[in-house]
Amino acid sequence: MTTKYLFFTGGVVSSVGKGVTAAALGLTLKERGFKVAVQKLDPYINVDPGTMSPYQHGEVYVLDDGAETDLDLGHYERFIDIRLSRVSNFTSGQVYAETISKERRGDYLGGTIQVIPHITNEIKRRIGLVAKETGAEVVLVEIGGTVGDIESQPFLEALRQLRNEVGRENVFFIHVTWLPYIGATGELKTKPTQHSVAVLRSIGISPNMIIARSDYAITQDLTDKIALFCDVEKQAVIPMVTSDVLYEVPLLVEKAGVPDYVIEKLNLKSTRTPDMKPWQRLVDNVRKPKPTIKIALVGKYVELQDAYMSVREALKHAALANEVEVEIGWVHSADLEKDKGWDIVQSADGILVPGGFGSRGIEGKIMAARYAREKKIPYLGLCLGMQTMTIEFARNVLNLEDANSSEFDRGSEHPVIDLMLEQRGITDMGGTMRLGLYPCVLQKGTKAAAAYGVTQVDERHRHRFEFNNNYMEMFEKGGMVFSGMSPDGKLVEIAEIKDHPYMVASQFHPEFLSRPMRPHPLFVGLMKTAKERSGK
Repeated sequence: MTTKYLFFTGGVVSSVGKGVTAAALGLTLKERGFKVAVQKLDPYINVDPGTMSPYQHGEVYVLDDGAETDLDLGHYERFIDIRLSRVSNFTSGQVYAETISKERRGDYLGGTIQVIPHITNEIKRRIGLVAKETGAEVVLVEIGGTVGDIESQPFLEALRQLRNEVGRENVFFIHVTWLPYIGATGELKTKPTQHSVAVLRSIGISPNMIIARSDYAITQDLTDKIALFCDVEKQAVIPMVTSDVLYEVPLLVEKAGVPDYVIEKLNLKSTRTPDMKPWQRLVDNVRKPKPTIKIALVGKYVELQDAYMSVREALKHAALANEVEVEIGWVHSADLEKDKGWDIVQSADGILVPGGFGSRGIEGKIMAARYAREKKIPYLGLCLGMQTMTIEFARNVLNLEDANSSEFDRGSEHPVIDLMLEQRGITDMGGTMRLGLYPCVLQKGTKAAAAYGVTQVDERHRHRFEFNNNYMEMFEKGGMVFSGMSPDGKLVEIAEIKDHPYMVASQFHPEFLSRPMRPHPLFVGLMKTAKERSGK
């Protein structure tokens, strides 16, 4: 079987929607019976986004095998409903680290190490791994950044070489670009797109398709103009206007005939007729007027909402399942410490405290947990949100005034959250946490068990610190239930408060496994209880 490659490049600006476009096209190809895999190439020098600030990079998306990856992999998994692995994301940092380590071992026999061929060969090797590991018939590869970036050049050169190696008939380039709107004249401009294609062609790559993105309607004369100046067939210039519903993009891609055009050009044969009706129902459901449920999201990085991309989408999935609209109130946890932002918390039907690292804003998260517990507001804590819930409980229910996590106060007399034993000797920050999929055994008769409806689940983790089991008995006597444990009973996975409508928190990140058609049970539980409380 010959693998076909679809390469997505970006023009004019970053964040133009390459990831969502690739995910949407991947879904429409899967619907036609093809086995698809997706890969994101990130040109930055970091080894992975795991050590990067959420303000710099947005959310770090964790896969089953523990890979810390780009948030676009969340789009791929949510749209196409596949489980990806670490071969689906790599960075310049990984490519250079691997090449340098080979040079140090003497693998190159004293040769001069250069971008061409050594770096480009390593890039091609890693692209080839996806087809080998997954057996995919079609591999969709998104190149991060924008054409013209210095960092992207080795990646684009590698793609140019790969096209010749695997055969031009097996490669299809899609250039996703932006048409800026000039308010003074009331028109869209194609010139930046022409320039970005010129840069791409100067590298030796001519796009087979251009997806023209805009916030405004794109007329036929504009797409014809792009086709003429960029040397692309008229039917291969696809206008893609921003949708108010993210999950409508696969329907727009389908309607525009993108998958059929790609299949024809790659000489593929689909094995079944696509059924996009479930997606149409989903979009219709999103647009249907529904009662609004307010959820206060108390986080540390709320200025950049992309830092909580999967959390936001999981809330939307759960809202749809409960036939409500979710209105997220973004609250900076540090503001609560300064007596700001409480109006959003107090008017909310539910409270969600997501993950994070570092001591800034921690007391605000603890205050939010206390408010939820005392006022009986539905609460869902994720990772750090579980840890702050237990710290609050220790301080205000068990009267352990000094209770804290040793992450924030190493001298705390009561470190109810502490480092795992195997983490204590680690000095490197990157890729050294408890990462990836781990099993969790649910305790019968608990809210968590009722939400899941099964006895054991597997969930994705990303953390260093754990609940300190020395305090377990005291917590249980005080009214906390450890409703999810690791199979050996050593690690707390889910905690909940007994005499509360829904105060549940997990050490893992349930948001990473929520899907539009299969919302995550813990989020559904939060939304259901918040809906009941609101009387809507």
